[in-house]
Amino acid sequence: MDKEILIPSFQEILQASKRIANYVYKTPVLTSEEINNKFGANFFFKCENMQRTNAFKFRGALNALAKLNDKQKKIGVVTFSSGNHAKAIALASDILGVNATIIVPNDAPKTKINTAKQHKNCNFILYNRYNDNREEILNKFVKQNKLIPISSYDNNDVIAGSGTVLKELFEEISNLDAIFIGLGGGGLLAGSSIVMNSILPKCKIYGAEPETGNDGQISFQTGILTKIDTPNTIADGAQTQCLGKSNFAIIKKYVENILTVSDSELINCMYILANELKIISEPTGCLGFAASLKIIEQLQNKRIGVIITGGNVDLENFWSLIKTKI
Repeated sequence: MDKEILIPSFQEILQASKRIANYVYKTPVLTSEEINNKFGANFFFKCENMQRTNAFKFRGALNALAKLNDKQKKIGVVTFSSGNHAKAIALASDILGVNATIIVPNDAPKTKINTAKQHKNCNFILYNRYNDNREEILNKFVKQNKLIPISSYDNNDVIAGSGTVLKELFEEISNLDAIFIGLGGGGLLAGSSIVMNSILPKCKIYGAEPETGNDGQISFQTGILTKIDTPNTIADGAQTQCLGKSNFAIIKKYVENILTVSDSELINCMYILANELKIISEPTGCLGFAASLKIIEQLQNKRIGVIITGGNVDLENFWSLIKTKI
């Protein structure tokens, strides 16, 4: 592992779990006989689409803001987000009384942004994700306004908070053979990998990303952190161009493999979850499930954990995607 890169410890994840316990939901773990029988494996779905702000991102955002000192809280924070982290920072900033500047793409789902805008402590800056450099915009606010940057994925406190998802899953479901987790910047996969290695090291953990956004897969296969152009995919939460440095250091040590899935495979999984579990998942939220089905022949009779990372999708868009399956 890269010595110069600091990564969160398992102890920090345990501390994060205690720090955020009074504010986060302990989300349900669902299973389905129909899904299990159809695919020949035992699936356990950790439903972070039922978390506050309807995505796992609230855990990391709250942990990161809660760790700020009083001076930093008065200064305020700045972040960029495709939507779920924006909602998470907005709610966390209200809870903790921190001013937040949030940089979001102008094509982000309305359900993500409109909810975030309801929070009083937030200032929103729109940008074009295909033409503008969001990191440059963020750095301008850091330089001019001295704001504290809070990355949606490449921040150790965010990673530690994200790791509490798998900690909860392991507390409820034991002896899993494999875990499947979607990734954009890789914070959830990295935090989960630390938990897995500490609690159930024999379990295999897989990352999943869109076919058109395979920067993580390329980086994993080559051992070199790789940046790509902004991918075109319905999985808007995974349109990142590059893994976070800390995340990559963790992922390349603990992760079994990174798989890619097509948009049509995501739509199929959205339909299955809606039809069998009666839950709504956004396309990004289905990355892990879709990836597990790519190698389902290897998973026969295995116990499979899948994190449904979020459910923030406009209902009109949700219907337009899954109606082809009906």
